[in-house]
Amino acid sequence: MQVPLTPLEFRRRAETLFGNKVGVIDGDKRFTYAEFGERSRRLAAVIRDQGVRRGEVVSFLTYNTHHLLEAYYGALQAGAILNPINIRLHPNDIAYVLNHAESRSLFFHKDFTPMVEAMRPGLETVRELTVLEPDGTPPFAGEYEALLGRTAPLRDDPDVDENSMAELFYTSGTTGRPKGVALTHRSLYLHALYCIISKRLGDATVHLHVVPMFHVNGWGAPHTITGIGGTHVLLRKIDPVEIFRLVQAERVTDLYAVPAIFNALVNHPEFGKYDLRSLRLLMSGGAPPAPSLVAAMLGKFGCEAFVGYGLTETSPVLTLARPKTHLRQEPPERQLERRTRTGYAILGVEVRVVDEEGRDVPADGEAVGEIVTRSNVVMDRYFKDPEATAAAIRDGWFHTGDMATMDAEGYANIVDRKKDIIISGGENISSVQIENMLYAHPAVFECAVVPVPDDRWGEVAKALVVLKPGAAATEADVLQFCRERLAGFMVPKSVEFLDALPKGGTGKILKGQLREKYWAGQTRRVH
Repeated sequence: MQVPLTPLEFRRRAETLFGNKVGVIDGDKRFTYAEFGERSRRLAAVIRDQGVRRGEVVSFLTYNTHHLLEAYYGALQAGAILNPINIRLHPNDIAYVLNHAESRSLFFHKDFTPMVEAMRPGLETVRELTVLEPDGTPPFAGEYEALLGRTAPLRDDPDVDENSMAELFYTSGTTGRPKGVALTHRSLYLHALYCIISKRLGDATVHLHVVPMFHVNGWGAPHTITGIGGTHVLLRKIDPVEIFRLVQAERVTDLYAVPAIFNALVNHPEFGKYDLRSLRLLMSGGAPPAPSLVAAMLGKFGCEAFVGYGLTETSPVLTLARPKTHLRQEPPERQLERRTRTGYAILGVEVRVVDEEGRDVPADGEAVGEIVTRSNVVMDRYFKDPEATAAAIRDGWFHTGDMATMDAEGYANIVDRKKDIIISGGENISSVQIENMLYAHPAVFECAVVPVPDDRWGEVAKALVVLKPGAAATEADVLQFCRERLAGFMVPKSVEFLDALPKGGTGKILKGQLREKYWAGQTRRVH
């Protein structure tokens, strides 16, 4: 007898096979999988008692806490759709998300009480408000633990249609209003299986949730780690010292993060003060990392490190740059280059790089085209946006908007987002290539390269640089460094030194914000 594919199967397995194991660690709170399962079942009953009907949306506005992890299963068991909200969005965008999703119930951490109070009059569909970890219960909200404590756990699982929506994530909205990405039970289930196999995960895995779980389910970790009976270690706020402490204290094995966070870790003065030998896998995702950063990760952490790639619309993982066994005889510098590439398709995923006519570009590692993919992990649709869906999914292939090369071994390598390619005097310039080179400068801590208007060339590259503490460099120094390593047309025309670069909820550098600063009042052609 066939059964529907749903992430709820991962919780059932963890409860049955790993019930006595501590599976969730959140500060001083520790829950066995039996306790975690009980709590998520109580949450399911609370959601039903709130009057949320099958197929309606339940939203969570919180950090990486055990409450949100419980919602990954409790909301689905109630027959609802889970909508984790990016806490770094502007309040106006959060209100838009809640209204666009037609959310019926909002669970929020006490830290966001002032925001919720301000938004409340403009919320069109939210009927129930529930606060997490309150100092004192606000008059307009119920309290999470009290509700769970007086509600009997829901034992029956819903009759799931595996092709129905299970989770709803909204993109960051850097180019307009956030778009809702609809992910089905089937897609999320298969994505977890593909990742478990491709990452070679097992029940000894201790995963530190650095990537926010509101960011496309924390790269699948709420599903994969539960499914294998691994251990979830929750990190509420990004802090390098706290990451070091948790790795040492909880013997963390797996760590996923964006390049900016790994860059902060390998350059932190406290790095050598902690025992990090339990780590076995580091995966950088969210943006292309510099080869110098991956080399530093390998050298300083002394464990496996490579790049992963995916999008909100793909559940998210599409590729991993894990070295292939038959290529281990390649020179070390070539192996490092492969680790820093976007990678090759994981099990269950097809990836191509195509030109504007949809033809595969030569697999020579040089010809540039757009990454397209088809797989069971691709989103069902953009929620309530058929036009955007039709624009993104064409002839059965999802168009990512990422420009890349492909080599003979199937390794894709992103050179830039379409909108970040700089076209200066007719020449295509990869901002990522310049950034990777700048990260090799001994004084550069962080950088971003953006296009700025130019009367002669249309647009030119500008480097925005944050220096390492105590380091010194001038614009002339940086430009000379570039001239020695780049073709003349690729050398930035100017350098600006900043104290910090803006980052989103995942720690990813927000190049869109930086770019818009220089194009205020002007129209830039999007490539």
